[in-house]
Amino acid sequence: MERERGGYRLAMSADTPPDLHEITVEVNSTTRRASFDPGTTLLDALREEFSLTGAKPVCEVGTCGACTVLVDDRAVYSCLTLAAECDGRRVDTVEGLADGQELSALQRSFAECDALQCGYCTPGQLMSLEGLRRSDREPDREAIEHAVQGNLCRCGAYRHILDAAEAALSAGASA
Repeated sequence: MERERGGYRLAMSADTPPDLHEITVEVNSTTRRASFDPGTTLLDALREEFSLTGAKPVCEVGTCGACTVLVDDRAVYSCLTLAAECDGRRVDTVEGLADGQELSALQRSFAECDALQCGYCTPGQLMSLEGLRRSDREPDREAIEHAVQGNLCRCGAYRHILDAAEAALSAGASA
């Protein structure tokens, strides 16, 4: 059964209460299904339903970037994205960057260049840069700066963040 709400066609299973709808989404290479209120943000779905707490609920109005994740390889603020919009799509979070205990090139570079400071903005910074890496195999400093311009670092570690990103990305390093 399908129902139209707010311009979105919502798939409803027979078991789903009428005020909820079910989505299927691939999160960090694992297919997940869950039922949500149509107004549930991707940030809330990731944190509350899927127990992925890397994306941070800071401003919740799309001004800080701490909640940045990738949807189909594109960096988005998960606080402004509805879970319903991700039905049938691929979502990558900071938890999916490492391969087991092996950190990605970006994560290692952040540690080596002291780009972490308090660490609160780090997941969003990493995901913005991972989005850039997936779209541009050898970005220059300007592209790197552009990729993180929507991510606020309250500690002021911008130079270290840019240096870490440049070290990991400009040589075409894989994640």
